[in-house]
Amino acid sequence: QVQLVESGGGLVQAGGSLRLSCAASGRTLSALSMGWFRQAPGKEREFVAAISRSGRTTYYADSVKGRFTISRDNAKNTVDLQMNNLKPEDTAVYYCAADLLDYTGSHDTGYDYWGQGTQVTVSS
Repeated sequence: QVQLVESGGGLVQAGGSLRLSCAASGRTLSALSMGWFRQAPGKEREFVAAISRSGRTTYYADSVKGRFTISRDNAKNTVDLQMNNLKPEDTAVYYCAADLLDYTGSHDTGYDYWGQGTQVTVSS
């Protein structure tokens, strides 16, 4: 069983930055591909970014490309999401997800494990 715990959310003004972190336990991080998703009030959960087990491959939603960066530190068992130039439309609960089969796609059904989420609020 894999446990995921997100941290780093908060309130920030538009144009600001936040760094989210996801700590994994129960499995060595190098065995997991990782993804970040978000869900805004009244909307469906959407893909944000993903990174392969090795870290050599990353994927981003078009809406965050060039502003967000996903990275992983297998030695620390953490995956981070650096978010720059935040916009009010980035406001959502952000979830960390993990998969044992190195899935890095945008479908949330492809991920086996999920964290509880962390709130990100961007004020205009």
